[in-house]
Amino acid sequence: MAPVDSRDNTVIEISVVAPMYNEELCVTEFVRRTVAAMRALGRPFEVVAVSDGSTDATDTLLRHAALEYPELCAVFLSRNVGQCSALYAGIQASRGRVVVVTDGDLQHRPEDIHLLVTRLSEGFVLVSGARMGRSESLWTKRIPSRIANWLLRRMTGCEVRDMGGFKALDGTVARSLRLRPGYHRLLPALVHMRGGATSELAIEAQPRFAGQSHYGLSRSIDVIFDILMLGFQSSFKARPLYLFGRIGIVLLIIDVVVMSWLLWEKFVHDVDMGTRPPFLVAIMFFITALFTLAIGFVLELLSDANNAINDTKPYIVRDQISGDRSSSISPSAQTNT
Repeated sequence: MAPVDSRDNTVIEISVVAPMYNEELCVTEFVRRTVAAMRALGRPFEVVAVSDGSTDATDTLLRHAALEYPELCAVFLSRNVGQCSALYAGIQASRGRVVVVTDGDLQHRPEDIHLLVTRLSEGFVLVSGARMGRSESLWTKRIPSRIANWLLRRMTGCEVRDMGGFKALDGTVARSLRLRPGYHRLLPALVHMRGGATSELAIEAQPRFAGQSHYGLSRSIDVIFDILMLGFQSSFKARPLYLFGRIGIVLLIIDVVVMSWLLWEKFVHDVDMGTRPPFLVAIMFFITALFTLAIGFVLELLSDANNAINDTKPYIVRDQISGDRSSSISPSAQTNT
């Protein structure tokens, strides 16, 4: 039997989503401060805390907090699936017109949520908090983060300087995103690639309230692969044939030039071509060009089939006019990211 959502049908303005893994030292204070900050805004809200298969007392503390704070929705995953999948589960469980993504260790101040929400109301689809005054390790956290953010800006054209961490985004867009593992770090770029307006504002970074970080330098390697994958997806407007086709055409042009030169020397100067290295290189380029073009066609067909299956569209609707009425609607996105 599917789980029944016992929450009422109150229209939720803001959903605060926080994935957690073994955060028993932070969870009680996180819920207390977040609920207090949101109540101060005077708008209907919910706090969606996702326990990512925690093995400590996180689950127990969340259950107790849910009895004390009716605005808390606790989601418990059956096993540890990673931060991105836990965040994805929390976003899908959210109901808010605005979704705020934050960490459960209080490195992002709940009292700053109103800043992101206010900026979002100015017409943006996503607002990211640029962490200022970070106290984390320079070599294992801050420098790799700067490199990753620079690569993302270069590959996607999204000008947000700090892609990870604290952010607010339109709830409809958030719930339409299909987040692959690792893509929680790339939300601004994903929204930008789909045509959504993004913005950024400075947010004071706090040290962890308690406990130790679950991430180290090894995560930077995973980030590089995620960036490369996203860069490929954004290349030539997500048309694989455009990318691989251009590579194949360039290789074929080089092949034609080399073979023309070899044939000229063969028939004009009687120079043997079969044993010369340029001939072998030309053959290799020709085979590679055919293989590259074949990959482009196959990926194009797979991409088209995937979009058809998921009924995805490569755009975000910002506004809609019908007859003599103009109705501003929440941006909806239905596209393959």
